[in-house]
This record gives sequence, C-alpha cells and structure tokens, in this order.
Amino acid sequence: IPRIAITSLLNHSRPRRAPPINLRLLPRPLHTTSPPHHPKPPPKASHLASLLLTTSLLLTLPLLSKSETSSLDPSPSPSLPLYHLSEIHQSHGPTSPEPWVTLNNKVYNITSWLPAHPGGDVILRAAGGSLEPYWEIFTIHNSPHVKEILEEYLIGYIHPSDLGPDGKPPATSIEDPFVNDPVRDKRLITHTYKPRNAEPPNQELDKGFYTENGMFYVRHHMWVPEEDGGELVVELPDGEERRYTIGELKKRFKTERVTATLQCSGNRRNDMTRHAGKTNGLQWGVGAISNAVWEGVKLKDLLKDAGLELEQQENEKDMHAWFVGREAYSASIPLPKATDQNGDVLLAWGMNGETLPRDHGFPLRVVVPGNVAARRAFGPNEGGKEDWDKAPSIQEMPVTSAITGVWVGECVKKVSWMPGGGIGSGERVNGGGRTIDMAATPQKVGFTPKPTSSDGNTPCPETTPDNEPIALQGYAYSGGGRKITRVDVSLDGGATWDQAQLVDDCSNPATPCYGNKSWGWTRWRYNGTLPVLSLPPTVPLPPALAKVGQDCEDGFGRSVSLMGQLPKKQCTTLIVKATDESYNTQPESHKGIYNVRGNLATAWHRVKICPECTKGNGGKGGLVWNTGETYGCGFRKEAEEVREGMRAASESTGNGK
Repeated sequence: IPRIAITSLLNHSRPRRAPPINLRLLPRPLHTTSPPHHPKPPPKASHLASLLLTTSLLLTLPLLSKSETSSLDPSPSPSLPLYHLSEIHQSHGPTSPEPWVTLNNKVYNITSWLPAHPGGDVILRAAGGSLEPYWEIFTIHNSPHVKEILEEYLIGYIHPSDLGPDGKPPATSIEDPFVNDPVRDKRLITHTYKPRNAEPPNQELDKGFYTENGMFYVRHHMWVPEEDGGELVVELPDGEERRYTIGELKKRFKTERVTATLQCSGNRRNDMTRHAGKTNGLQWGVGAISNAVWEGVKLKDLLKDAGLELEQQENEKDMHAWFVGREAYSASIPLPKATDQNGDVLLAWGMNGETLPRDHGFPLRVVVPGNVAARRAFGPNEGGKEDWDKAPSIQEMPVTSAITGVWVGECVKKVSWMPGGGIGSGERVNGGGRTIDMAATPQKVGFTPKPTSSDGNTPCPETTPDNEPIALQGYAYSGGGRKITRVDVSLDGGATWDQAQLVDDCSNPATPCYGNKSWGWTRWRYNGTLPVLSLPPTVPLPPALAKVGQDCEDGFGRSVSLMGQLPKKQCTTLIVKATDESYNTQPESHKGIYNVRGNLATAWHRVKICPECTKGNGGKGGLVWNTGETYGCGFRKEAEEVREGMRAASESTGNGK
C-alpha cells in the first residue's frame, strides 16, 4: 500500500519497545484504532465489529467483583480438547504465530483478535499465560460484554492436573504499568482509573475561554508513556524515511499557534443513554470537551520538507495520513486535510503556553482542528455486530452545545459575569453583531437589576410570586471550522425561545484566537426570568423532611409550615441548541441519531429543574431549584455522587488509585 508514515520513535525510561507514530498515506480510511503491528488474518466481520465496539472506546458497565470475574466453567464441554499449561506457555507465547491466553480454566486462541485490539501488541504480554492479572489492572475488561466476546475464541480447557484445589491455575503477578501515570487534579470526575478517563466538573469546564491544562479532559486507552525526548520519522509512499528530533522541529520550522477545541466523539453519551437507549462506552457528561491554544509545526510544512510532492500524487483525494501513537492508538485523516493551507493541522509540543503535559501527548502530538476522534456511527436500528466497513467515516464534528451552569433566585447574584457579580463581570459578548459589556447589560427578560454591593450582601433584584431570576451559561461548538452564529435557550421545555449572548473571547487581548478558521468553542451566557407556576393543592411531605414545627421560606419571603405538607413541585426543562454559520443546527431528539456506540450525541441539551423547599446553609430554609445533574449554586451535584460511587466500585476491585 502506498503510504506516508510519520513515525515518532520516542525515548523512554522503561525497557520497552517504542512503537512508532505513523502518518501514512493510504488509499482508503483506516479505523482510528488500527494497531501498529503487521496485520494477522482478520476475524469475521461480526467478530471484528464486536471487538472494536467493546474495547476501542472503553465500557463503563458496573465493575464486577473479583468473584464475578473469576467464575469457573463447572462443566467443560467434552467436545473441546484439554491443554497443559506447559504447552500453552512454550508453544503459544508472545512470539508465536498463534498466541493463546487462559482465563480461569479456559483456553483461548486470540490470533484473529490482534488486528482489532486497540492496544495493539500490548495484549501479547499475556500470551502463553493468564489474562486474570492483567484484567485485575485493566478493569475496563471486567464486563459481561467483553467476556461474551472472549468466549467466541474458546478452543479448549486447561488440563485438570494443572489446576489447584480451587480449580484454577496457579496465580501469577505482573508489574502495574499504570504506576508511573501522572498525578491528576482531584477536581476531575473520573470514569475509569486504569486507564484514566476523566472530565472536569461543569463549574470548571468553561470558567475561561482556554481550559487550564489540569482541567482538560483526560482520554486514554493505555497507560501514559514515560518520555525524555524523541525522534520523529516520516515515511513517504515510496518507503523513503526522513527523521527529525523534537529539538530540530523547534529550530528549523516556523512555530505556529492554533486555537482549537478537542472533543471526544462520545461527549454527552450519557444524554443519549438517558433519552434514547443503552449505549456502550464511557458515560461522559458534557465535559469530554476542552479548548486550548496549541503550539507546534504545521504538518503541511513538515511533509513538504520530508519530500512529499503532492503534484505527483494522482489519487491524493483518496489517500489518508495515518498517525500511530506510542501507546499503540492510531488515527487517520484525509491527505487533503493534512496538507490544506487553511486546515491548521499541527504537530504540537506546547499547550496553553506550557510544555505539552504527558496526559495530553508529551513530547509531540497531532492536533487536527475540527475533526472527530473515533469516527464510526451506525443507524438507530443497527446493533453492535454490524460490519464496520460499511459505516462511512465521519470526519468533521457536527454542531453541539451544552448547559454548564444554572443559577436561580438568590443564587443569581453569585454569578461572576452578571451585573455586580465581581470577577469576570466585564466579559464581552456578541449580540446582534455588536460587542456588549455584560457588566452594563440588564436582564434580557422580566426585570432590571439593581446595583449590588461588592460584598455580595445586597439582595438580588426584586422578584414577584410569578417569576424567579435565572442565569445560564454553557458552550457551543461546530466542527470543520464553522463559526457559531446563534444559541437558542428555552426555559419552558421548548414552548418559547430566546437567544443567548455569545461571549466574544477572540476580541479579548488576554485570549486571542489563532488559526485560519473558527476552530475553538464559543461560550454563551443567558439571564432572564423563570416563570414560577401556581402551585396546586399540597401533597404529603417526604418523610425525610416531615418534622413537626419545621418551617422554611418559599423563596418570596413567605413562611411555609412543614407540618407534614408541602406544595407540589412544579418542574421545568431548560433547553439549549446552537446554529453554525452554515445553518447546521442540532437535532431535537437523540432518538433519531441513536447508535449503539453512543457517538455524536449532539441533540438539544435538556436540563430538568424542580423547586424544592430545603434547608439553607445558614440554618434557614429557602425555595431552591434542584436538578439531578451538576450545575450551579443550590444544585445537587450528581457527578460528585457518581465519582464517589465509581471510586467505591474501583476500591472494591483493588484499583482505587
């Protein structure tokens, strides 16, 4: 196959083979998880689809206990042969053309699994031995679905004479490859620990236009390589190679900067799960997205220097540039994107003015602005065993948006960008083609704010029993460099709409935008009034609050007695949707775009909120608006509960680090 390969042979402290980062020109798109080893005979299409589905993007099904993962087959099939451990170890180890592995008392031939395994040759570490010690570290495998797939490769059983009293082979121990992973910010919400996959809490997500490096979402398939330098190797279609050190890249080429948002293709997958059906993959909230300014060398300049002559590539439009990472993960993009003067594809060594962190690709990573990472999505009726080759490759990310903060009632005065809010109140937003200073802008709907003292003790703007002040914030983003032109907000489930104000971050000298197109996200702000519906007859108070004599205020200064009765909650659904400059807009529902992988979950973002009478921090109750997700002041933080639950589950399997 004619190809261009960019290979980064990076020095590292561990005595391990350093697989290349290949940028290859190929006549057809590659799946983004192609391993860097030489292909073995491929499995059946249904097997391959299932394997990629399960292991490429990590599952977040409940972690199984050790007893659940170590169950034995009580009645081995008499039609399958028995094998001695010595035979498996000596004849089917890492260097064998037919590597085998064991799990409990079963034997599996994983030869046809290798081309599909996203970790590439890493799986060969277990060849000739047991998977169990590896699965105790890589807990992502501890799910029923993964075990179902493994059963397709069952070829026999371990001979009973090699099993211990417990019916299992002798235990083995291995080095934990994650022991030297970077220390992460404790504020991150972790979905899996080994490998680490985490997103920032909503209140930190879009606090600034550029996401601080420690809060940038973390997405890994393997442990983080330890690097102390590096060499980049570019392999051209004719097989010629050109090598560069990282220092040479910095000295010989013009340093370029590009402002670009990166987003996992599974961002908001949890929304699709909740609103359309079960999906396989990490159940990301709205935080698998972050924005940064990247610094490095333009890929087109590097390819030209390496000797690529585009005019001689007759099939350029059909060729792909293939990148293979040190951690064995790979991705490809069309060659026209890689060499586009305005495409801004970088080989980056810097992030937000700092050296690229290990968690985000140190010492060198590719940044492809506007493109999706893992790029396969099936139809709503297609299951997990479809032929992946028939699913067209998706390159550019569709338009999306999300709510990251909600404040209601007294909480509104705590919002930094609201009038009198203090820090951040001078944000400049774009509304109707002009720049607006939020500190001088009244609420869009319902009332005009009063001056607020700097100490925050002055009450919020006056309200009536018919409304509550509300403030919302969030982000919007579209792939392909398309600019966000409008963000629509509804406070009543879509019955009525209003427009949010777009923060004009690129005009701020402190956050300039770099690049030829709008590769970064757009932050938006909205402030108005939330109708409070008339309350119907009271209903029994929840037992947890039904204490005789307990009183609270209803939000309007009126005392409400909690003598076993409470006004029925009146909930509403907040909605946001965005439109880009090509007039692409978000689909209304996830049902129409549902896919079993949960990729590209870009439907309208909905947040249901309900008023509840609860006890305030000062010992005095108040009517606050609670939601089941993580948002602003006065809201129950579900993500924190999820984080604690996942930590407890991880600790129960011995992986709580």
